[in-house]
Amino acid sequence: MTAASPQPSDDGAAGGQRWDPERYRRNASFVAVYGEPVLDMLAPAPGERVLDLGCGEGALAAKIAERGAQVVGVDASAEQVAACRARGIDARVVDGAHLAFAGEFDAVFSNAALHWIKHPDAVIDGVWRALKPGGRFVAECGGEGNVASVRTELATALAQRGIDPAAADPWYFPAVAEYRARLERRGFAVRSIARIPRPTVLPGRLADWLDTFGESFLRRLPVGEREGLKIAIEERLRDRLCNSDGVWTVDYVRLRFAAEKPKERP
Repeated sequence: MTAASPQPSDDGAAGGQRWDPERYRRNASFVAVYGEPVLDMLAPAPGERVLDLGCGEGALAAKIAERGAQVVGVDASAEQVAACRARGIDARVVDGAHLAFAGEFDAVFSNAALHWIKHPDAVIDGVWRALKPGGRFVAECGGEGNVASVRTELATALAQRGIDPAAADPWYFPAVAEYRARLERRGFAVRSIARIPRPTVLPGRLADWLDTFGESFLRRLPVGEREGLKIAIEERLRDRLCNSDGVWTVDYVRLRFAAEKPKERP
């Protein structure tokens, strides 16, 4: 799921993250499964209007709709939006840092999308505007230390090739105190916020995970060098992240929160 993503490039310099719904379902179906506790925390009610920020291909948006809420999904990927629409969801291509809704929603929900946007205050401002007074913002994203092992190896590999890893890194993984402060500064009342270590078993190879989520790094290299980089990173992390049966477990850490836009005073 992504709420904002750069345009892809194959020139090995500009870099970018591309979202292929079929590849996402094949390599990242666990994202929606792990997002269900956040959906339970949202507790969408019949008749509510809910914005799914970074809806991806719509697995959780469909579950919100099943509970009787009216869902609007937004995502920066036209391919993911098309897949979401195929589920019967009202989905729109929108950059999560440029939400244009005004007082339309009872709740904004987001799972595994906010960490793809490096302008968190712009996102929070847009969510604030989109919510009705008394509306709630319930989300989970990567938190401080998320996928640290893989991120470090990617950065090291690029630096060794003379490529600036910071320019390739698309992720924003905030600490609890930082994100709470951002929410409160905008006026949200934070009802709960927590950093949750969540080691995550992958459905296949780490190389497949890199194809799905690490494309911004891989595209900094010529096409012919990308496979070798993935294999090299697997070898460097095998002892830490792969068991004797060949099952990979990545060091995910999540930031989960629920916040509320205060009701207007009479």
